[in-house]
Amino acid sequence: MVSWSPKGLRKRQMSVDRLRVLQIGKFYPPHMGGIETHLQALCEGLQRSSIDVQVVAASDGPRSRRDVINGIPVSRAGTLFYVTTVPVCPDMIRQIRSAKADIVHIHWPSPAALVAYLLSGHKGRLVMTYHSDIVQQRWWRRVFWPILRLGLNRSKAIIVATAAYIETSEILKAYKNRCRVIPFGLDVEQFRRCETADVDRIRQKYGPRIVLSVGRLIYYKGFEYLVEAMSKVRGRLVVIGEGPLRSRLEQQVRDQGVGERVTFLGAVENQDMAAWYHAADVFALASTSRSEAFGIVQLEAMACAKPIVNTSLPSGVPFVSPHGVTGLTVPPKNSAALANAINDILDDPAKRSEFGNAGFRRVCSEFEERIMLDRTLRVYEEVMGAKKESLDEGRIR
Repeated sequence: MVSWSPKGLRKRQMSVDRLRVLQIGKFYPPHMGGIETHLQALCEGLQRSSIDVQVVAASDGPRSRRDVINGIPVSRAGTLFYVTTVPVCPDMIRQIRSAKADIVHIHWPSPAALVAYLLSGHKGRLVMTYHSDIVQQRWWRRVFWPILRLGLNRSKAIIVATAAYIETSEILKAYKNRCRVIPFGLDVEQFRRCETADVDRIRQKYGPRIVLSVGRLIYYKGFEYLVEAMSKVRGRLVVIGEGPLRSRLEQQVRDQGVGERVTFLGAVENQDMAAWYHAADVFALASTSRSEAFGIVQLEAMACAKPIVNTSLPSGVPFVSPHGVTGLTVPPKNSAALANAINDILDDPAKRSEFGNAGFRRVCSEFEERIMLDRTLRVYEEVMGAKKESLDEGRIR
């Protein structure tokens, strides 16, 4: 593991000072999602490290616009229409072409962004962060695999959050020599700070045994199995997030008669999230497919010293929170196993404390934002040729 120190980071900054990096994602906050959360943390951290950062992403509407979010200039290309969940943004081509950048850093899966980059003719050196395979839309995957391969072939480095995802990805196996393992990170202190009064209010309303889950209400998050499990859980499930499946999930709650045990809160402001994590007794991630490649929300819960119940996906999810260390891991799509694991933790205060404290130590040692930034700067150095020797850390051999 690469340990971070201010002195070491300053030395590396000397070789990448004033480096211009264009980050391209599907969306950018305040749009909610794990990739968007990571992208914002990365951009703001790089900016603090004296990197000139700009962002191109899709707009939620048909008009292009420019924003400045926490000092980061964000160009949002107007979305004319969607193909399944992919925004089609022709103006993204112009925005990428006009960007003055030494490195173009694309966050996949964002097929429209990769197409726009390839059509733009931009000469910047390409880095890709490979967040996830395209899993559900098999016909869409067949259409875009040739385009994805063009991008991967052109890339100088491919950042992947875990080694396990490389080994289980059909397409990444062919690019092992270009892959660099950099786990996603977060600012732990951001989640350690919250008002005690806010935590108390949440526990008075939803406690005393709160099961928290956070994420978009979409197909691979497994919320239907979590809702089904609540008929056997001696506690209250609070779900934070919005998405197309909300009405279906709310109907499931009514059909099962668990309305007193399940609450859908919708979206919550980022600055308020820490209080919800601290009020919870256990955090549940019930995802059902490898589209859930990592589960950043696990890190957020671990930063608040909360035990995790997750699923044994062939992705980075069980790597983030290992079974028996920071929580319990159960088979996906198994509501009975979810219920048993949640009850096991809720019923055992000593186990909750043991798992929670282990999670906090793990997130501080392996997933702190500064470690992620340090490793990303090393990749940028390598890509720009500032560092002749090959990387020892993060390279897949």
